[in-house]
Amino acid sequence: MKLKNVLIVVKDIEKSRQFYHDMFGLEPILDNDGNMILTEGLVLQEEKIWEQFLGRNIIPESNTCELYFEEKDIESFVLKLEDLYPETRYVNRLMVHSWGQKVVRFYDPDGNLIEVGTPMS
Repeated sequence: MKLKNVLIVVKDIEKSRQFYHDMFGLEPILDNDGNMILTEGLVLQEEKIWEQFLGRNIIPESNTCELYFEEKDIESFVLKLEDLYPETRYVNRLMVHSWGQKVVRFYDPDGNLIEVGTPMS
């Protein structure tokens, strides 16, 4: 068995596609009417579709999972994030863990938690 995709719920699929393209270079592979598969296995699904499946409301910033990315030049990444998306809500701005890894945690435009850290190897 193999994990194929990770799905996140978004309000505006085009806005989210643009965000993940701008910040992480992800490109659409398949766009299927409210479901969009991006490179690296990230799937965007419109909130209204997800709510129909579950019969429940979405809870943004629920802090129950996190998308993790690695970036060698994290300082440039943070400057780009601040430049392109100045309204970004941070959990923590750029910091250094005791083991030396630099990380930043923030929410995407829909309240999905993202961590970007420098590679550990």
